[in-house]
Amino acid sequence: MAFNRKKKTFEGDTVQLENVSVGYGEVPPIISGVSLNLPQKSFHFLTGPSGTGKTSLLSLLYLANLPMAGSVKLFGEDVMDASRSRLAALRRRVGVVFQDFRLLDHLSVFDNVALPLRIARVPEDVVMQDVKELLNWVGLGEHMENKPAVLSGGQKQRVAIARAVVNRPKLILADEPTGNVDDKIAVRLMALFIELHKLGSSVIVATHNESLVARFPFPRLHLENGVLTPRPAAGQAG
Repeated sequence: MAFNRKKKTFEGDTVQLENVSVGYGEVPPIISGVSLNLPQKSFHFLTGPSGTGKTSLLSLLYLANLPMAGSVKLFGEDVMDASRSRLAALRRRVGVVFQDFRLLDHLSVFDNVALPLRIARVPEDVVMQDVKELLNWVGLGEHMENKPAVLSGGQKQRVAIARAVVNRPKLILADEPTGNVDDKIAVRLMALFIELHKLGSSVIVATHNESLVARFPFPRLHLENGVLTPRPAAGQAG
């Protein structure tokens, strides 16, 4: 794909969590004492019952929140004492597909997807090439000038995914990315995540879709009762 541009590399794991707990107010922690190392170029499903903290874990990895206890390293950097500007720089290396899309309604489909590239000051000719190719890839080539308000839920989901991956982030976090699309589109979107994974991105896909998990040979991280448990890929012995 045209947006296969070389990115600066780093040594070490993409994500390192040590004894991390996440909670809100006075309630017991929703995530408790989690330790996890995710190597570069890894691909994991994140599974678990609704309300168990999957979105909270993804928010932690996106640096939207810091833990109430424990330490977090992203791309080899300790984020706990990082400056606001440094946290912002680290976030730009993370692509996030939110469950509620978070598209900008006043912008066209093209401009929504182009936004991360323009923030990074990528030359406009490269923006045009990469965004057009990616929108064609996800089946939205005929909707580039449309505003989000006229799109279906599945189309909005594909715009959100395209925006999250257009700048080839080193870490891709997807919260139920196939929840609003049919099985055919779900497999196509998974193919996009897999291609980016092959190009060097680490990927975490949170999903309730067990048939999707069973279809692809990637291990899972299962979150339940505040505990994160690594599990082998479907069909592999534990």
